[in-house]
Amino acid sequence: MIKRLYVNNFRCLENFELPISERPSTLLFGRNGSGKSTVGVVLEVFQSIANGTNRVGQLVRLSDFAQERSDTPIRFEIEVVIGGKVYGYVLAFERPDGFKEMRVFEEKFTVGGKTVYSREGAQVQLAGMNKAKAANFQVDWHLVALPVIQEQSKTDPLYIFKTWLARMLILAPIPSLITGDSKGETLTPKRDVTDFGEWFTGLLAYSPGAYTKIDSYLREVMLDFKDIKNPSSGTDSRSLTAQFQQDRASISLPFRNLSDGEKCFFICAVTLAANEAYGPIFCFWDEPDNYLALSEVGHFVMALRRAFQNGGQLLITSHNPEAVRKFSDENTLIMKRPSHLEPTIVRMLSDIQVQGDLVDALIRDDVEP
Repeated sequence: MIKRLYVNNFRCLENFELPISERPSTLLFGRNGSGKSTVGVVLEVFQSIANGTNRVGQLVRLSDFAQERSDTPIRFEIEVVIGGKVYGYVLAFERPDGFKEMRVFEEKFTVGGKTVYSREGAQVQLAGMNKAKAANFQVDWHLVALPVIQEQSKTDPLYIFKTWLARMLILAPIPSLITGDSKGETLTPKRDVTDFGEWFTGLLAYSPGAYTKIDSYLREVMLDFKDIKNPSSGTDSRSLTAQFQQDRASISLPFRNLSDGEKCFFICAVTLAANEAYGPIFCFWDEPDNYLALSEVGHFVMALRRAFQNGGQLLITSHNPEAVRKFSDENTLIMKRPSHLEPTIVRMLSDIQVQGDLVDALIRDDVEP
C-alpha cells in the first residue's frame, strides 16, 4: 500500500502530495489537464526503474520540467508499506547549466527509517545490512542506482521493494487494440493492456486456481458467459476464445471480436484474480468506466473496490457521475488546475464545502479545492 507519494517540478505537479495513505481505494476526479493521468506517469517511472530501466533519458525528458524551470530538480518520493514495513525511495533529477542531458541529483532508499543506500551525484553509499559491510562506489550520473545494486536473496529489502513496484498495475486500456493473442506470458501488463493474452497466460501459469475468480466475475456481468479458452494457435502462440451459451445454443467468439466494453470486463476479472493470486498489489486504473454503458459503471467500480478492501490498493480516475456516487467524501480527491500557468491543486472532498447536489456541482465544475 502506498503511504506517501510526493512530486515536485514535474509537468503540472509542483509540491504535490497525494493523500491516499490507509485508503484501500480512492477516486481522482478533475477536468482534463488537471494532472490525473500524470500521477500514473509518475508511477510508471518507478515501475520502469524496478524493471531495470536506469538511464535518466529513458525515464524523464527536459520537457517534463514544470514551466520549463530546470533550475529546480524534478523530485519523486514514495513510501510503501509491505509486510508491515515502510519502504521509502527518493529520486531527484537535475539539468545543470550548460548541460544538454539530465542526470541524477539525489537518490535514497530506506526501510523502516533506516538508510539502505544514499547517493549524491555519482557517489553511492551502501549501508551494511545482513552482515554485509558498508561500501562506497560510483555510478554514472546519468544512471539510476536502484537497478544496478545487486540483491542478495528474495528476502533482501531491495528485491522485495523492486518486486512490489514491478507488479503494480498501471492501466489505461485501449480495447480496440487488444486481440487476445499471445506468444509468452507476463504478470505485469502494459499500460494499454495490448498484451492481455500474455497477462492471462502468465496469471494462470502462476496460479491455475485464479481461473475460478475470473469465471465468477464474468458470470456476474455476462449472464450467458460459459468459459474462456486459451488454445495454441501456432508454434509458441495462443489465442483467447470466449464461449457463451443460452439454453442449448452456444457460440464461440475470438477475443478480438468482443466489444470494447466486454474486453474491459475481462480486464477487470483478471485484475481481481491477480490481486488474490500474487497480491496484495497496487492498481492505478485511468478511467475504468470508459467504454461501459451507464448502467454498468456502478457495478464495475464496486467490484473493484470490494476486491481491494481486504488487501492491496486501488486508485482510479474518472469523469463519470456514476463512478463518483460509488465513493465517499473521504475516498474522493478533487484535482484542479486553474490554468496551464499554475500547478495542480488536490484536496479531499470531505474538506470541501459543496452547495447543493455533489454530483451536479462536480459536473458544473463548481467545486473549489
